[in-house]
Amino acid sequence: MSGRLVRLAEKARPPLPFEFDGEALTGLEGDTVLTAILLSKGSLRQAEFGPERRAGFCLMGACQDCWIWQDDGARVQACATPLVSGMRLRSEPVGWPGDES
Repeated sequence: MSGRLVRLAEKARPPLPFEFDGEALTGLEGDTVLTAILLSKGSLRQAEFGPERRAGFCLMGACQDCWIWQDDGARVQACATPLVSGMRLRSEPVGWPGDES
């Protein structure tokens, strides 16, 4: 699936590998998590109340629509979190704290 965004400039920045839902992807140094994901994928996560897929809404940290999870269970706001090499991210929560299942 192609991404929703197209990178037009600053293509020479160092690449940063990361994983999203088990898939190996690459962003560039200086990307936010949301930018890196949407450049590679068509969406960020499944909507809670319908069949639609979500891709973030405000893109500036105000709407809370782009929360995703790291493999360790920590939640991050994709539009306001800088991409770091080696991040392992998920569109679904890993489990709630104290959840032994």
